[in-house]
Amino acid sequence: MTQQPIDQQPIDQQAPAGRPVRVMVVDDHPMWRDAVSRDLAEAGLDVVATAGDGEEAVRRARACSPQVVVLDLNLPGLPGAEVCRRVVAHDPTVRVLVLSASGEHADVLEAVKSGATGYLVKSAGREELLDAVRRTAVGDAVFTPGLAGLVLGEFRRLAAEPPAPAAPVVPQLTARETEVLRMVAKGLSYKQIADRLVLSHRTVQNHVQNTLGKLQLHNRVELVRYAIEQGLDDEI
Repeated sequence: MTQQPIDQQPIDQQAPAGRPVRVMVVDDHPMWRDAVSRDLAEAGLDVVATAGDGEEAVRRARACSPQVVVLDLNLPGLPGAEVCRRVVAHDPTVRVLVLSASGEHADVLEAVKSGATGYLVKSAGREELLDAVRRTAVGDAVFTPGLAGLVLGEFRRLAAEPPAPAAPVVPQLTARETEVLRMVAKGLSYKQIADRLVLSHRTVQNHVQNTLGKLQLHNRVELVRYAIEQGLDDEI
């Protein structure tokens, strides 16, 4: 099964060299939770916490500060989307990868709007999950095939709605920042953008980070929506 990336979450530093990615696994089914945790640990990732309900997940995420939260949506106590919203609100550098049995469009969109970086259905294979977690940790967003297009389509629909009045003055972007922004709006991953522009992966990340700061946006969900509202996704 092939993953489709779109970039949409805030960027922070990668894990220091030699240190494994810190991951938290949240699922109300103990056997599934244990199996996912075991697969991640055997692959060299650092499973710093697990949780079986929504409230426990929020508490433990705040206590252990994982880089990536692998999150089920169907949780007792608090639903997964609310867990995502609270975790990201507390620490915007945390990235959330939803791993759910549901592939319903409404669930996908609610998760992304709550701050999730990516979305996989539980039919994904072990290697697909491991790759998704690693890519999530460095800023890529990974979706089960077909879901990335759904999310971008929703952004385009929202961009077609009447704009809010009294929009603030937008700071001037450099030519390179605008060029990278166009490619982000098209759903290209950092690696694809770097290859096209003959830049390093880190340079592309820096351009996106600078653009987020200039536009006073919080994550790449907002960045993609802004680019589509400006018509930048139609210019390449």
